[in-house]
Amino acid sequence: MSETQDQNLQLRNDVKKLGSILGDVLKKHGGEELFQKVEDIRELTKGLRENYDPNKYELLKKEISELESPMRQQVIRAFSIYFHLVNIAEQNHRIRRSQFYRLERDSDVQKHSIQEAILALKNDEHADETIQKIIDDLSIELIMTAHPTEATKRTVLEIQKRISTILQKLDHPALPYKKRRNLEESLINEVTVLWQTDELRHRKPTVLDEVKNGLYYFDQTLFDVLPAVHQELEDQLSDYFPGKSWKVPNFLNFGSWIGGDRDGNPFVTPEVTWETLKLQRDLAVRKYDEGLTELMKRFSQSTSRVSIPEEFIKHVTDQEKKYLTTKDKWQIEGEVYRRMFAVMLKRLRQVGTKSKYAYDHAEELLRDLMLIEENARTHQLENVKLKKLRKLIRQVELFGFHLATLDVRNHSGEHETAVSEMLRVVGLADDYASMEEDDKLELLENVLKDPRPLMLLNEDYSEETQNIFEVFKMIQRAHEEFGRRSIEVYLISMTQSSSDLLEVLVLAKEAGIYRVHVDGTVESNINVAPLLETVDDLIAGPKIMQRLFDMDLYRSHIQQRGDHQEIMLGYSDGSKDGGTLTANWKLYKAQQEIHNMARDYSIGLKFFHGRGGSLGRGGGPLNRSIISQPAETLGDGVKITEQGEVLSSRYMLGDIAFRNLEQAASALIQSTSKVHHSKEKVTGLKPEYEQAIEEISDASLKKYQSLVFGDPDFLTYFKQTTPLNELRELNIGSRPMSRKNSERFEDLRAIPWVFAWTQCRQMIPAWYASGTGLAGFADASSENLELLQEMYENWPFFRSTVNNLQMALMKADLMTAKEYVDLVEDKDIGQRIFGDISDEYNRTKDVLLRISKSEELLDFSPNIQGSVHLRNPYVDPMNFLQVDLIQKLRATDEEEHTEEILTEVLLTISGVAAGLLNTG
Repeated sequence: MSETQDQNLQLRNDVKKLGSILGDVLKKHGGEELFQKVEDIRELTKGLRENYDPNKYELLKKEISELESPMRQQVIRAFSIYFHLVNIAEQNHRIRRSQFYRLERDSDVQKHSIQEAILALKNDEHADETIQKIIDDLSIELIMTAHPTEATKRTVLEIQKRISTILQKLDHPALPYKKRRNLEESLINEVTVLWQTDELRHRKPTVLDEVKNGLYYFDQTLFDVLPAVHQELEDQLSDYFPGKSWKVPNFLNFGSWIGGDRDGNPFVTPEVTWETLKLQRDLAVRKYDEGLTELMKRFSQSTSRVSIPEEFIKHVTDQEKKYLTTKDKWQIEGEVYRRMFAVMLKRLRQVGTKSKYAYDHAEELLRDLMLIEENARTHQLENVKLKKLRKLIRQVELFGFHLATLDVRNHSGEHETAVSEMLRVVGLADDYASMEEDDKLELLENVLKDPRPLMLLNEDYSEETQNIFEVFKMIQRAHEEFGRRSIEVYLISMTQSSSDLLEVLVLAKEAGIYRVHVDGTVESNINVAPLLETVDDLIAGPKIMQRLFDMDLYRSHIQQRGDHQEIMLGYSDGSKDGGTLTANWKLYKAQQEIHNMARDYSIGLKFFHGRGGSLGRGGGPLNRSIISQPAETLGDGVKITEQGEVLSSRYMLGDIAFRNLEQAASALIQSTSKVHHSKEKVTGLKPEYEQAIEEISDASLKKYQSLVFGDPDFLTYFKQTTPLNELRELNIGSRPMSRKNSERFEDLRAIPWVFAWTQCRQMIPAWYASGTGLAGFADASSENLELLQEMYENWPFFRSTVNNLQMALMKADLMTAKEYVDLVEDKDIGQRIFGDISDEYNRTKDVLLRISKSEELLDFSPNIQGSVHLRNPYVDPMNFLQVDLIQKLRATDEEEHTEEILTEVLLTISGVAAGLLNTG
């Protein structure tokens, strides 16, 4: 038996073991009747997947419709918890596979690893200077957001983590019998506790709840994993290029929106943002305290045993006199390093207070650590690194006292309203909002050039304008208290014109974050970044930015920011507006056009990809997201959102977090290398590729919009065939589902849009209309199909698009989705629209298989294909139960009965999300 087969057997054994324990728990808490009912439904759904029988199908529906509480709720929970256990087993298996590659230095190189990337650099015979330039150009920034897509409670996630830890320990081949027995008992206890835990939230989380949830990942994994990824790159460079001295920059960072994202969330106030910054600093300081305390234990070297430079000893003595009382000092004089650590701990513990002894900024702590490293090297063996000390140094470089740079975001309309009032009060414009764009730009430029403030001190501005201004004043105070790295970027959602960016600079000027001095010099301490969201905005993006780059005043601002401009690309609203294929192509094209234009101005661009966890919002593996971008745009760094269920699936476990970030680093190294390796600059696509995708995109857009915007009954179908209204009760985020609490489709956020379609297994945001575009082009001629097959082989963007479409179709399921059509009150509407969706599904599946030359969907990824096949029979009962319960819920007016049914609906929503590994 091969190693791979043996490892797959271990996965099956884990699933079987966890399933068996769950079965015993069901018998204990629900009796044989519950266990048998779950088994009967499971066998029916499994049999239907293997061999469809209409009689068995009706029998299954009858079994489900006849279930009553409390049995019904227990059945829902049984299937839901089974999915959580399968998810744990699969994650544990992923860790197992990764460890297999690391057993031996000379074993097979794992795909998408840093080792693979560095080996490729060696094989490509790059010069040392080129390799260092590639490494220097690396920049990945991952941004945590509080977007409400994590359906699993934190308590449940922590139980899952404990179960995973036990499974990993049980893998140990030399585990003594007694320890194994104890671990197996602990495993039973944890599965039992999982069953006994209420999985639903009974109130919406506050913003600070969300902040603390985000900080959990920094505390549990990221604080250690980020330095480990940097160290892995250092180690692989040293291994493959021995004798060379490599400098690995701090290329991998995490930032956050949680506590700073005001767009549509009235609960994110300046006070909440300030408290967020304090919580972040408190965590960073606590982690450094732990690190320094550990180093103090290890650095026990004594001057009676080693020679420590006199200059350093004198420095330590001076520091003690300056910062410590006799009681605070380390009492053994010869243990010089411990004496220095005592000084550092005293100063660190005063951070955040008004004490004169506190470190004013993290750079002071960093200097002390580097001084210790410099002196400790004098008595170390050659080529032996002080890795524990180096780790803490790297942590301080990465996290500072701010932990994570907090982006602030708000809607462009909020800024326009505030600036309009300010201009009206001082008599510069009676109705700024209605002015032409050219006139707006001229007026704003004149305001920005004037060193005098625009706001009048004693004027009674509206509450809305004062709130906006308070945000900018808070940013200015944050720079003083937490350092300028604490808030570096101000994002403008729904950017539609150049004036949207200048309005933010006007507000920043009033708070002192942006200044034009009397001599004309500019001082700017904030990056202003547009968010291009809709298809129209993406098309207009290059012109919006070029207009700004042509303004001397804006160019001066950019120069102050290192000649770098950040631009955020929104995947969610573009997809909701124009369909996934068109949105992704317009995003790709916008990057190329803006990059090429900015290059003419010698401006570096960092694109910020606002991807969601689900395929309908730009989701997918992080490394594939990077590889699918235009390679020439990656040289100035890449920034990507990480949100919702993605955070727990990628960063709950240290080994999974490391593997995910390693894959991202590997992808960026290899993509950047291709640009450097090319003798000519990367200039774009083959013309025939671009012509083909344009034609496909146009046809796809027409098809998508003909349904979503052209069919007058579509919104009715969407609201009735999906659990959209029920989702409002799930309590998974602090932010409202719609902007302005509106019922209009335009104001519905992309997350509930995708979440609702995912639950009913139609998943149209992730694939709909792609088939019309692709098949229309492919069927025009045999040469066209051959061209698409060539594009799939040679163009990473197109291959990623096709593969993601296959994943979406695999998770969608027409047989199950058809049950939801019964929820539509007008049967003709339901059958007509679902008929169109079914036809498009089959058309899309057929053309994807032809393009990829595959027999079945996901043939390119047998592990994921197998996982979906494993899950589908167990997701089906959850969907059937959900339809039955929604019908009952919408038909009843009894308040007490409604509450009970709603709870069960929410349990099915949580269970389907766990089964599909996707929400919104």
